[in-house]
Amino acid sequence: MSSVQAQPVDQGHVVLVVNAGSSSIKCSVYRVIEDEHVEGGARALHGAGGQIEGIGVAPRVVAHMADGRLIVDEKFPVAQVADHDAAFRLLRLVLAVGLRDTPPAAIGHRVVHGGARYADAVLIDDEVIKELDALTPLAPLHQPHNLAAIRAVRQAAPELPQVACFDTAFHAGNDILAQLFALPYSYYGEGVRRYGFHGLSYEYIAKHMHQVAPDIARGRVVVAHLGNGASLCAMKDGKSVETTMGLTALDGLPMGTRCGALDAGAVLWMMAKGMDYHAIEKVLYQESGLKGLSGLSSDMRELLASGSDRARLAIDFYTYRIAQDVGKLAVVLGGLDGLVFTAGIGEHAAPIRAQVCERLAPIFGTVLDAQANEVGSSQGNERVSARESRVPVFAIRTDEEGMIALHTARLLRAAFKH
Repeated sequence: MSSVQAQPVDQGHVVLVVNAGSSSIKCSVYRVIEDEHVEGGARALHGAGGQIEGIGVAPRVVAHMADGRLIVDEKFPVAQVADHDAAFRLLRLVLAVGLRDTPPAAIGHRVVHGGARYADAVLIDDEVIKELDALTPLAPLHQPHNLAAIRAVRQAAPELPQVACFDTAFHAGNDILAQLFALPYSYYGEGVRRYGFHGLSYEYIAKHMHQVAPDIARGRVVVAHLGNGASLCAMKDGKSVETTMGLTALDGLPMGTRCGALDAGAVLWMMAKGMDYHAIEKVLYQESGLKGLSGLSSDMRELLASGSDRARLAIDFYTYRIAQDVGKLAVVLGGLDGLVFTAGIGEHAAPIRAQVCERLAPIFGTVLDAQANEVGSSQGNERVSARESRVPVFAIRTDEEGMIALHTARLLRAAFKH
């Protein structure tokens, strides 16, 4: 394990959180302070944030302070931001200016897949990087870019400790029945199992629900993380019990460009047609989901604005599958005490929440307050169900980056104690 060279996190230090995608890097700066009144004994306060999008194509940097003040909004030549290394160095400089050169104590990264070994956040060293790299085939859209950001930081700021926080970790304690595939059992020992994803988002929602609706949080809750990637998580007392994603981030709900649950025979059919690994991978990850069904877009806003039959078909299938899987998870939980929508679509697309709840109403009595649902969480109104709804429904803004900051601070404190 690499030695920790930075100072321990306290009220005078910040944590830089990095969330790297295929053509973008998002960075957020959090100040982690001790607070005995919250679970875990610490809170993460957002200080500034920014992102570089269009890396290598049409680079643009946008950064804001927490109060909304603009730090920068500027386009750059492709040659100046040709790769993730250059993008990270530039974004770090931008945020340093916005923070008046306050040095971060550490950098926390979102890493999508932690495999069977990593059930918690971990300080990054050479061995960790090697093991995470080996998981790339299980998360080809995410893992390479997560690792590219880690390597870029090592080059730009080798003195800073880095922490990997995993989307799979929240589900690591699920019962073996929730992890198994009906394949030869020896495969399970080789790591072929259902891991689940979006765990950092679910962990935040679980903590937040304990603050805003503790009675419901202690019960049986299904959370719908609906963004470009989408999944559901069944929770009891804030702990994951079951989730819709599996070995990879392809499984479960249909997504922006990913297919979701699929009869494995369809893959064999593609192979019989002569398609190779890369061609099949492209179809499953990049040409399916809302984009594939609609023939128009993976963006829910465009689909909702479109009057085309195919766009409507894609939306109907999306909400049909969400409602269907909420029902499956309610069976696992033995009932349903609360339903939460989060992430980009879950937080902002009122028609999607309405359609899902309408499908669920005959079984669970879900009734939305039309006005509350329309504004959603944009005005701090997190409960969107009507009083007569048998199951309370919420729309809550998630904060995966805040969870990463807390995990990073916790690991640094533990390192300094030793």
